[in-house]
Amino acid sequence: MHLLLVLGVVLVLAGILLGFTAMQPQAAALPRDRRRPFEEESTSQLSRFAGAAVRVLEQQLKRRPTRIYRRELLELAGLKLSQADYIVLVTAGTLVAGAVGALLSGVGLALLFVLASPFLAHLLLVVLISQRRAKFDSQMGDLLQLLSGGLRAGHSILRAIDAAAAEADAPTSEEMRRVITETSLGKDLLESLMDTAQRMESEDFTWIAQAIQINREVGGDLAEVLDQVNGTIRERAEIKGQIKALSAEGKFSAYILMALPIGIVAILGVMNPDYIGVLFTEPLGWVMIGVSVILMIIGGLWLRKIIDLKF
Repeated sequence: MHLLLVLGVVLVLAGILLGFTAMQPQAAALPRDRRRPFEEESTSQLSRFAGAAVRVLEQQLKRRPTRIYRRELLELAGLKLSQADYIVLVTAGTLVAGAVGALLSGVGLALLFVLASPFLAHLLLVVLISQRRAKFDSQMGDLLQLLSGGLRAGHSILRAIDAAAAEADAPTSEEMRRVITETSLGKDLLESLMDTAQRMESEDFTWIAQAIQINREVGGDLAEVLDQVNGTIRERAEIKGQIKALSAEGKFSAYILMALPIGIVAILGVMNPDYIGVLFTEPLGWVMIGVSVILMIIGGLWLRKIIDLKF
């Protein structure tokens, strides 16, 4: 009897609740792609976890900014990643490298891989920045040809730069688009061009910026001036190619000499872990590793000085 009474009370309350809910005004049901047009739904638990980790790290970086893998370096490297994205990526790579080292040779090699991974990530940024700057320099001739063609067609210098941004290849197109954006926001054209030259460390582009500024001050045929600058830059590029060809053998030898000790350690770690493991278990082994690293750094700087030709 009591059970039936309790059940009746529960049913009455449920009916009242359902009726109250039905009387509430319903919001318009919109598809998910219309409500959140820029948010892609994650398809895996790993993706959702990575996204959550990135969001938490971004909040920490807003409160406590750090210069580790800063945004300027990522932009110079041409990576479409935020600082938090890259830090999470490096952390994941470090954990994987540590696990691989532990499987290959134990704790010693795992610790070495863990310590080396952040430096290798920074080295990767340096290499990507160097490649992007070199590609930017190699495209100077095409950029000048586009600018002079636009000027001869009757366009202003800003319109010619805009056309070059649309027709040139990356990274020149990206940098020219940035110049157009900065000038449209009120920045002086010369200042924007000089910032680009400084950011890309391009002496040739500095000449272009100075030629444009001189033409704005004194007038004249800017297309003819850019053609003369283009000829000078092409001659410099030809000399650079000859020097790179002559120094290629020395660079290749330096790469082999620097990679040889690391390769030998890796091969011994796979073929005979007990033999190489003594280096990571004995105090004398750690001293030898430290001395070897110092000597390799000195040798690398020495080789770089030999093959780095100034002209």
